[in-house]
Amino acid sequence: MSNDLSIDADWSTQYINGEWVPADDGTTTAVEDPSTREVVATVPAATESDVDAAYEAASEAQDEWADAPPAQRAAVIQQFLQVLQEHDDAVADLLAHEVGGSAIMGETSIQIASDHAGEAATLPRRMKGEHAESNIPGKENTVERGPKGVVTVISPWNFPLNLSARAVLPAIAAGNSVVLKPSTNSPITGGLLFAKLFEQTDLPPGVLNVVTGRGSEIGDRVASHPESDVVSFTGSTAVGQHVAGLAGENLAVPAMELGGNNPFVVTGDADIDRAVDAATFGSFVHQGQVCISINRHIVHEDVYDEYVEKLTERASSLTVGSAHDAATEVGPIIDESQRDEMLDYVKRTVSAGATLETGGETAAIDGTDDSLVVKPTVLSGVTNDMPAAANEHFGPIAPVIPFSDVDEAVEIANDTEYGLSGAVHAGDLSVAKDIAGRMETGNVHINDQPINDEAHVPFSGIGASGVGEYNSDAFLREITETKWISVQHEPRDYPL
Repeated sequence: MSNDLSIDADWSTQYINGEWVPADDGTTTAVEDPSTREVVATVPAATESDVDAAYEAASEAQDEWADAPPAQRAAVIQQFLQVLQEHDDAVADLLAHEVGGSAIMGETSIQIASDHAGEAATLPRRMKGEHAESNIPGKENTVERGPKGVVTVISPWNFPLNLSARAVLPAIAAGNSVVLKPSTNSPITGGLLFAKLFEQTDLPPGVLNVVTGRGSEIGDRVASHPESDVVSFTGSTAVGQHVAGLAGENLAVPAMELGGNNPFVVTGDADIDRAVDAATFGSFVHQGQVCISINRHIVHEDVYDEYVEKLTERASSLTVGSAHDAATEVGPIIDESQRDEMLDYVKRTVSAGATLETGGETAAIDGTDDSLVVKPTVLSGVTNDMPAAANEHFGPIAPVIPFSDVDEAVEIANDTEYGLSGAVHAGDLSVAKDIAGRMETGNVHINDQPINDEAHVPFSGIGASGVGEYNSDAFLREITETKWISVQHEPRDYPL
């Protein structure tokens, strides 16, 4: 296959053992552009035999790759980073076509993926063992660290480039081989693109394998494959629980980033303009289709009306439209089912007593009202049990909930099964830190918004938001294993 990265390139084959091959039965699935609603590409609909072939290739390639010197593995990741940056415009265009990513989303995705590549390139030289003292005279203890083996990566559609990169790149850097199964909605930018980029590096055949297709047809085989040693999954809690269960049957390590219902707390002494700036980005970037976007705005009653008014003004002023328009700030939702679900949350929340301040409907694009673009939406008078607040709405929706004191704010923030990310805005930093410390979530950002990812900082969720950790040394522990080797240098006394 050529290195053409345009949406018009041939994407009809998958990548197994360094070769581009069609699905075993020759079937394909369509990729639809969310902005135009047109089919823009076709990709293979892999079969279980394709999945087996991918794991066989990964297993056979892994031992030799694990023995490659750290400098060689680091160099391959550095090559990947260079190739990605050389093709950044083409990659951003693919994101626009496949997932409706605006220019802002494309730039952000490439920046974060590049950050993960840069960090992954440092991992081979950081896979160090240790020396441990022994209670037994004359015994020397050493602990070695090596790759797990075959890492399965099941990536999502919302930010497919960087959420695939954060698992695939460290896994390969650490000496593992990978089988990558991207979402059905983003098979190119979450999967096949990685194969094309790695083809321009010195990565040996079989170390990366990419299979595309419907999760309903091959998902269980991927998640439960006996050759898999680690299963990295990003997606909904319900699906993640199923995937983790399948992985557990083979004693594969589950690394799961799942759903979120992220709170954004604004105290009475907060800088409201600064809070609204953060809230606008945290709620509406990439149409709110971010696991760590703001799901609930929890605002002190003394500044509640001012906050709602200013957030409504900002939301109403955002430019909506096609992802292919450079001016667009809020583009399309990924598909009809997602669009309809979030609009239903809005409708039911208003029926429950909330006030629709702005949005709550689709925008006409190219002369049609049946678009996938949902106008940025602000809801006031919301309580924590209303549908748009109680559920992960995963859209450009901002439910605003009032509170009277810090204890109530913390209670509202924690009144959810999820614990992924959150943020606090307060004039008094000590109060902000107190709230952050009491929030039951894996990540909290003070005087910012919850969408943050830095490759050198551990990232994890608690509760229904997942198990395991990502980024740097945290994910390195998930994809490597330790071996205790002892040497008895002098005769030992035994009780028998």
